[in-house]
Amino acid sequence: MPDSPRKTPSRSEIRALFVSYTETRDPKVKNALVDAHMDLVHSLARRFANRGEPLDDLVQVASIGLLKAIDRFDPERNVQFSTYAVPTIVGELKRYFRDRASTIRLPRGLRERTYKLNAAIQQYSQEHGRPPNISEIAAATGINEEEVIEGLEGAEASSVASLDTTSDNGEMSLLDVLGDDDRALANLDERLSLAGSMSNLDTREQSLIYLRFVEGLSQTEIAERLGISQMHVSRLLRRALMILRQDLVASTGPHSA
Repeated sequence: MPDSPRKTPSRSEIRALFVSYTETRDPKVKNALVDAHMDLVHSLARRFANRGEPLDDLVQVASIGLLKAIDRFDPERNVQFSTYAVPTIVGELKRYFRDRASTIRLPRGLRERTYKLNAAIQQYSQEHGRPPNISEIAAATGINEEEVIEGLEGAEASSVASLDTTSDNGEMSLLDVLGDDDRALANLDERLSLAGSMSNLDTREQSLIYLRFVEGLSQTEIAERLGISQMHVSRLLRRALMILRQDLVASTGPHSA
């Protein structure tokens, strides 16, 4: 059942509420300010819909941003509250999606394999004064080379950096390569679409994206690290970027397309 219509306070009424709240910190006044700006909360939350999260959850997150903005706002400043509040609310929503996408949960079997591989790598490095290659790890652990690569990639991908993170040489981020070099707020939806799309990549693809665009390794360096051919790295990267591009088009393009 839709919410019943409510009277929107005038600008002068809003300012009077803020003056009162600044002086008294009265929870009832704060509630009145929240009610007066719920349309803004819903509007901003809807901009982040269709990213795999329920709209009700996004409204809750946006409401937290609204509460923070109300507490920080100075009514003596020559600025409308809505203008002040939007970056705070949007920032809260961005942080929510970043936190949701920042950690990839590995299956238990893969986690256990990763622990075993790490222990073997550490022991080999101590004994030989250098890290082992893929075949040496496989020999030391009794795990076949393909599963060794998968385990090492899982360790790399278990903590995925923000898509805004630049490579070590400072030249580019993943979003630059995907053609989104505009840092303006107007492109925020596309950024969040990309962050959500990372979960559609498999563990190996996530690892390759991490190595290429966060660690800034060349395709040759990635191939050497993983013990696979440079051509195989190139093919996997092309596939991963194609998936991200397609997801971006699907999530931001017209529904009729």
